[in-house]
Amino acid sequence: MSELPYTSHYPNSLPIWDKLKDHQTKLKQIHLRDEFAKDPDRAKRFFKQAAGIYLDYSKNLITDETIELLSELANEAGLPEAITAMFNGEKINNSEERPALHVALRNQSSTAFEVDGENVMPEVKAALNQMERFVWSIHSAQWRGYTNKRFTDVVHLGIGGSYLGPKVVSAALKPYWKAGINLHYVANIDGTHITEELKHLSPETTLFIIASKSFGTQETIMNAKSAKAWFLRNGGEEEDVHKHFVAITANTQKAYNFGIREENIFPMWDWVGGRYSLWSTIGLPIALTIGIENFKNLLAGAHEMDEHFRTAPITENIPAILGLLGVWYSNFFNADSHAILPYDHYLRALPAHIQQLDMESNGKTVTHKGEPVEWSTGPIIWGGAGANGQHAYHQLLHQGTHFLPADFIMPLRTHNHIGDHHALLLSNCLSQSQALMQGKTLDEAKAELKAQGRTDEQIEELAPHKVIPGNRPSNTMLFEKATPKTIGALIAMYEHKVFVQGVIWSINSFDQWGVELGKELGEHIYEIITGAKETNGQDSSTKNLIDLFKQINNRI
Repeated sequence: MSELPYTSHYPNSLPIWDKLKDHQTKLKQIHLRDEFAKDPDRAKRFFKQAAGIYLDYSKNLITDETIELLSELANEAGLPEAITAMFNGEKINNSEERPALHVALRNQSSTAFEVDGENVMPEVKAALNQMERFVWSIHSAQWRGYTNKRFTDVVHLGIGGSYLGPKVVSAALKPYWKAGINLHYVANIDGTHITEELKHLSPETTLFIIASKSFGTQETIMNAKSAKAWFLRNGGEEEDVHKHFVAITANTQKAYNFGIREENIFPMWDWVGGRYSLWSTIGLPIALTIGIENFKNLLAGAHEMDEHFRTAPITENIPAILGLLGVWYSNFFNADSHAILPYDHYLRALPAHIQQLDMESNGKTVTHKGEPVEWSTGPIIWGGAGANGQHAYHQLLHQGTHFLPADFIMPLRTHNHIGDHHALLLSNCLSQSQALMQGKTLDEAKAELKAQGRTDEQIEELAPHKVIPGNRPSNTMLFEKATPKTIGALIAMYEHKVFVQGVIWSINSFDQWGVELGKELGEHIYEIITGAKETNGQDSSTKNLIDLFKQINNRI
């Protein structure tokens, strides 16, 4: 297993680690409302802009010294070297001996990106050209279904990164959808999902995309087989399958055996992880809905953020700042959770994508060397669309016992101008971050109750319930409008943030052996359920539950 220069450190053994501990002891005595009161320039100093993203990180428990110390941590942990290694195509996924070169997929320059000494850019551009030809053939109705009708619906069959990435982007860019094409996603192996999606579709006008690197992913292939059976059951013939099914896979033979023609099989590469793959041919459903030019703009926005990440000094580098703040809270404030709160209906799927991106990447208990970590790694990522959450889980953010940083995300301009809706939405977004920061003191609560005409007895009884601690950190990320370029930059920003944290924690952010174990055991249990294998060797709990399933479904 290869070793890179930046992977040999233990963060809690670095000289800067104890300095940060001492600094945190001092900082936990301060209150953010006081910091803002005494420093009118605080918001300007802790504000950065890049690739169309505006980051206000002034509502964090930080001072100028904090940023200096965190920057020193990044340097001691080898972050600059790690960034160079990633862009150079080095095998930073050391447990699988692979590069993590998703940045090559959105490369808009003449720069070569090499894997094992070979420039991959010709392959990347060829795949993009293949996508372009395919999208044109669908939009121009040159490619039609088996009854010569043009396609009206696209069903994307995938799971994990083959599903969440395309889904969040296509939803975020709904205003750019081409007329006449409806997009559907099926990921869940629960038969209800595909049943409900197919209920209102016609096999004559439906195109299926099967996205599986191995063309063997259990959930995806089961759904593909069910889709094919539905197609054949409702008028299609075996010789028509190639007109309605295409594949994105590295296993050309299996896709061909399914009935897909070779020219309709789009490539995937080992040096692109699933959760980083929306920029590749996995983005085909995005391109079909928003058009190839808008898809290229999506790549351009991500590339602009890539260049910012690659070249900007750490203290000016948005992904680096966000990653270091995450380390600051996880390792020095014991925060085990982080909320993603998009104030944009089109971005409602973003928390789920960031959840996979972050938790699958940094949910690790061993270092690059395979030794147990002695520090916290990836936090629990969760969230939902604002302002809905304000009437639900925001209560815990404001008055709960958990220390929980949050990201507020919102476009400054809307695609749908209706009265003052957007101004009210922004006011909700800003007021929530403000309330988390400043809170409400006991004296303020008492004054408020007194102004309402409450008695002294009532004030003493009710005031403690209205106290809001405040001093709870958040970032605010704004962009002018949700365009392909800004959405590309936003998602690339989070990708790089996750990488930064993995570097600091000395873990591999690009493998997912826990996921692989679940797949292996799932396949084995499926074989037991279907009678292909005996239940020998199963623990008593799993065996009893399998037997119960068989009994209820008359499989015994």
